[in-house]
Amino acid sequence: MATDERNFRSSYYEKVGFRSVEERKSLEILLKDKPLDRAKLTQFCLRFTVPGIYRSLLWKVLLGVLPVHVESHEFVMLQRKEQYQDLYQSLNVMGIATKNTPNSQLFILMWLLEIGQLKLDYASQIEEPLNQHLMAITDAILSLFPESIDAYWISKGFYQCVNKFQKGLNNLIQCTMAILEKEDGTLYSYLEEIRAFQVIPLETWFYRCFAGVLYDQALGKIWDKLAGGSCKILVYVAIVLLTTLRRSIFGSQTREDVLKHLCNINEEAADVIANKAIEMWQQHGSALTPGIGHDSMKGHSMLHRSKAAFAVI
Repeated sequence: MATDERNFRSSYYEKVGFRSVEERKSLEILLKDKPLDRAKLTQFCLRFTVPGIYRSLLWKVLLGVLPVHVESHEFVMLQRKEQYQDLYQSLNVMGIATKNTPNSQLFILMWLLEIGQLKLDYASQIEEPLNQHLMAITDAILSLFPESIDAYWISKGFYQCVNKFQKGLNNLIQCTMAILEKEDGTLYSYLEEIRAFQVIPLETWFYRCFAGVLYDQALGKIWDKLAGGSCKILVYVAIVLLTTLRRSIFGSQTREDVLKHLCNINEEAADVIANKAIEMWQQHGSALTPGIGHDSMKGHSMLHRSKAAFAVI
């Protein structure tokens, strides 16, 4: 009977537009576990949008910034603060960073120092494409979490996510092309006809996880799935972004015109794209167990494209 009542209540909340009420209650129950159950929190991130008030905590736990033992959180964050200050002080003593150094650049330098990859020619390191992409991620995270210490450690977690899937980047791009051709063959053919795929920045989108492309609030919904372990959500964001701008794309005569439309996405459109991408990702069998299947950060199956369909091998 209790289960029936819960199902009825969930259904009612969803119909009247308050689905998040039940989700928030469920998350609050999970956050009372001692220790926290990382697997259940991961499932929550993959199934639902995390309420903004809990996003920082949840991401820090899932990205390894905080342990599952809640009683240790205060101590661990004090250690994180000391580490942050030590890294900053080291860069300051070396004459590499000052109080005027932008946080996005500072975080990259701190991260490179922490992992032992900071070079004497650090200025050229900052200009490397991958580090530029990571700086874009930092800017978005700073918009979501203005506290610099939290933002640094969360940024570092996402840097590590990008590092995990970058070797499989070509698979993500192939997968995007395959699904787009299957879902909207007409749009796919037109983009091929005007050679737009040569300028559509899929690689940049994926490396930046759409930071700087979509507004930060829309990114939060997408990055909930990344924090939960799924990089394949990025594939569906790319597909929905293109199909959402379908009319504008067909009105474009050149690939340069297409690119202009892709660089001009307003906040309302960004939110629609995020919601539709998550829905599409779920419809295509999103993996709810990280580390299993082609939806995982840890690896991707090779994807082969044909005109009619695609197959996961």
